[in-house]
Amino acid sequence: MAKEIIVNVLARETRVALVDGGKLVELHLEREEQVAGSIYKCKVANVLPGMDAAFVDIALDRNAFLYAGDVLPEADEDVQDTDREPERGSSNIKDLLKIGQELLVQVVKAPRGTKGARVSTRISLPGRCLVLMPESDNVGISRKIDEKPERDRLKKIAEQIRPKGYGIIVRTEAEGSTDKDLKADLEFLLRMWDQIQSKAKTTSAPGLIHQDLSLLYRTIRDSFGDDVRKMFIDSENDYRKAIEVVELISPKMRSKLVRYKENEPIFEHFGLEGEIDRLLRRKVWIKSGGHVTIDQTEALTTIDVNTGKFIGSTSLSDTIVKTNLEAAAEIARQLRLRDIGGIIIIDFIDMSSARDRNHVVTALDKALKKDRTRTKISNISPLGLVEMTRKRTGATISEVVNQACPYCQGRGTILSSESVSLQIERELKKKVVDVEDDEAIVVYAHPDVAGYLIGGGGQTADLIERHLHRPLYIRANSDLHIENYEIVTGDIQELESEMLPHKKASQVECEVVRSSFVSLPRSAAWANGYMIDLANGGKYVGQQVKARLTKVTRSYAQGEVIGAIKAAKSTRKLPAS
Repeated sequence: MAKEIIVNVLARETRVALVDGGKLVELHLEREEQVAGSIYKCKVANVLPGMDAAFVDIALDRNAFLYAGDVLPEADEDVQDTDREPERGSSNIKDLLKIGQELLVQVVKAPRGTKGARVSTRISLPGRCLVLMPESDNVGISRKIDEKPERDRLKKIAEQIRPKGYGIIVRTEAEGSTDKDLKADLEFLLRMWDQIQSKAKTTSAPGLIHQDLSLLYRTIRDSFGDDVRKMFIDSENDYRKAIEVVELISPKMRSKLVRYKENEPIFEHFGLEGEIDRLLRRKVWIKSGGHVTIDQTEALTTIDVNTGKFIGSTSLSDTIVKTNLEAAAEIARQLRLRDIGGIIIIDFIDMSSARDRNHVVTALDKALKKDRTRTKISNISPLGLVEMTRKRTGATISEVVNQACPYCQGRGTILSSESVSLQIERELKKKVVDVEDDEAIVVYAHPDVAGYLIGGGGQTADLIERHLHRPLYIRANSDLHIENYEIVTGDIQELESEMLPHKKASQVECEVVRSSFVSLPRSAAWANGYMIDLANGGKYVGQQVKARLTKVTRSYAQGEVIGAIKAAKSTRKLPAS
């Protein structure tokens, strides 16, 4: 099935989806100005001999990082058949750059997390068929062009049209192109480079010289090829822009542009929203019933393969191999879809046969060939581990769409209620040293934590109070983060009147909740942060009730339900088990 490109344009975001064989294989988002690929006139801010690198100011929030190796001419790793080895001088950063020096750089990696951009002085300007490299002097052919006659033909054309003092890389899209096509692409890139040089002469550092093209333009340039059946665009304005670009670089593709006009949102119409939701999940199910689990950290990404619900039908080894083969295809798709880069460790299910291990690695390698981003994989280890890398140029889809959880700050876990209650108890023991004899202590905590501090029948609160030798009041506050709490001290008499407004036999309104500290037919309830143990509360869980107090202490009370008032507005389970 041919590929399709789906473009969804909003006022603040453009989304481009590449669908291959009915499956979403690439998703690109653009929410702000393009940084990767843009060219800046920078000023050297700091030179670091110990790191053999420099920080340069390119007028972004954070300074960019420039390695010494990125100041020198160097062949591109994605190509072969270069005419000669690049010349190399001294790699000592102190001999190459001085603080305050101005130079032209291109962003090769966009800012990511707390890291600034990575830049290079080796400028490259990509067109549809060629990549122009000013101040280089070599010809390269994309490795993805396999046939030797075609490689030789394209190399001969490139050598004939290459201007002196420039390098050229022939891109995969050039396969089958004529010398006229390549010349037109080269002339377009040379004009662009002349404009960049002219602007650089009149722009003060730091400043933007050339911003890389929009996501829509880059998609047409890099992905809108003969293997694409249609490109659907839901914005009239962007549809017209696309027509202009296609007419300029590939007029024969004009008929493949389609203006989407249906009322149903375009991503909903093509069934993509559900796919996007799934790609943000940690666990991905595969066809057989197995699954892969993807965990991303700053340093690397780990992927674990499991048989899941798949039990096979012949033998254990066949079940494992089939699961691993399906997982290899899905992993390649997920890396491309999520745009995961850097070091990747894949933990396939252990296979005893060397032939089976090689079979799985070959399947992974074949699936990765569909990815335009450069990847390198190692052989599978006896433990079933595969180490691989995928070039990283910016933030992953997850980093663009998600943010760190405000509760756990991205850790993935938080302290348990019991752990926080013990932390409070330890702090109380330190605090009591500074408390005067006529002072009492009040603890405000999340209801789950307060429940642990009070305990079943108030036993924990009573025990803590005896150890402290101070009056202790425990109150719940559902607005507090579960890890946060407040400890205050005050005059005993003032706190007694303020914190204990209720007396024995008084009636109060409260919300009945489930609690691991109170067993049926009893149940717990909260009244403005004050815990009440209701003798007959079990059948009123989730309701607002009126209760009569039979016992009153500083941190909790006992009572019985007189009658229900109404269903509670909230069904919070406070405290949780």
